[in-house]
Amino acid sequence: MSTHRVKPTDRHAMTNHLLKEIWSSVQGKPSSLEQLSFVGSGSLPSYFAVSELAAASMGAAGLALAELTHNLEVTTDRRLASLWFNKTIAPIDWKIPSEPSLGPADYQTRDGWIRLHTNAPHHRDAALHVLDAPANRNDVAAAVARWDATELESAMVANGACAAQMHSWDTWQQHPQGQAVTAEPLLHWRAGTKAGATAWSVDRQRPLKGLRVLDMTRVLAGPAATRLLAGLGATVLRIDPPWWDEPTGAPEMSLGKRCTRLDLREKDEHEQWVRLLSEADVFVHGYRSDALATLGFDANQRQTLRPGLIDVSLNAYGFTGPWKHRRGFDSLVQMSMGIAHAGQQLSGSERPLPLPVQALDHGTGYLLATAILRALTMRLESGSGSIVNASLARTGALLMQTLDADLIHQPIIEPIGPADWSETLESTQWGAATRLKWPTTVSSLRMEWEVGAGSLGRHPAKWND
Repeated sequence: MSTHRVKPTDRHAMTNHLLKEIWSSVQGKPSSLEQLSFVGSGSLPSYFAVSELAAASMGAAGLALAELTHNLEVTTDRRLASLWFNKTIAPIDWKIPSEPSLGPADYQTRDGWIRLHTNAPHHRDAALHVLDAPANRNDVAAAVARWDATELESAMVANGACAAQMHSWDTWQQHPQGQAVTAEPLLHWRAGTKAGATAWSVDRQRPLKGLRVLDMTRVLAGPAATRLLAGLGATVLRIDPPWWDEPTGAPEMSLGKRCTRLDLREKDEHEQWVRLLSEADVFVHGYRSDALATLGFDANQRQTLRPGLIDVSLNAYGFTGPWKHRRGFDSLVQMSMGIAHAGQQLSGSERPLPLPVQALDHGTGYLLATAILRALTMRLESGSGSIVNASLARTGALLMQTLDADLIHQPIIEPIGPADWSETLESTQWGAATRLKWPTTVSSLRMEWEVGAGSLGRHPAKWND
């Protein structure tokens, strides 16, 4: 990809630039871009075009939906799109669990900064083992300060923890992984096998009704994509291992989904998973690229098992290079590739300054949703499935093109007000809640989630009760 920085005269031009990049990556027709219009004003405070990425990625999903359903008019509210890159739910008489006391944080080493991602208990325990420190922020900081950043990052990764040393964009471009992922396309895309018989066809009111989506993603990017599909009527079955939980994220990312648990290392549960995969129309997963192959089902084998499958995968650092199997999260990628460093330098902050929201996760999620909707259209036309790969780091490289010190001085979006919430209450497992209005309108189609948010693992491992 080009590392050319975009310096347009207005945010509208920047939004259109990002939209064209995204639409081109999903093999969309350039003429379709004329169907999409943007409304709303203001932006999230950042030196990067975060609101423009929100509007472009969610607008592109709308375009793909319009193409699938033969609608003509698509409108995206850039302000609401920005808000959907953050929290979208307001509980009524109940509370979302707080983050762990030793959650993700930036720490100063002897020669720089490092971020430790310690939300999950096993990642936290691995980090504390490396540091030989108790689960206390001050003790962790003192232990980190005795390390060099590169050595600590290597030790953390080798012991199963999640960490990222802070690089600048310039040093990232010299790094072997930075060079690898920057050379990748925004999406890896190749044709799959010819589809067999399927019961799914496009419904005018609920376009994805009858479509089965097997979701093996975590945290934000993949779940954001499948949340969108569920809102269009798809049956989404999310599978997590027995030891994984996301209590703070479930109210956001379980919306519209059936959620179950399987341990794929157990023979019976592995066989259940194979059966579910053989019945799926779409498979979305965020496992490291070697993990499913180890279980006996790489991308080609999955196409044989389910002819015509739309197989979508994502990872943190890309699908080539020495880090292609490395664990990672949005905030870690921001540290690795120079986003947090750029924020620190431009703001004059003493600490790394990340994006105001987890824009790499959300942007990649809606990019994946766009790709899935486009792949469905292509399957209807050609009869073949698709195999698509995306990464947070490659989305980050797209956003890096928009770095501009003047962006921080642009008008900020208005705070959430009463008019921003849906008029229909959502019934969650924990009680009633309100949800932000969906940002993209496609003619008369409406986003509706038939399953309220709830805890992970609350359903049996089957498509329907």
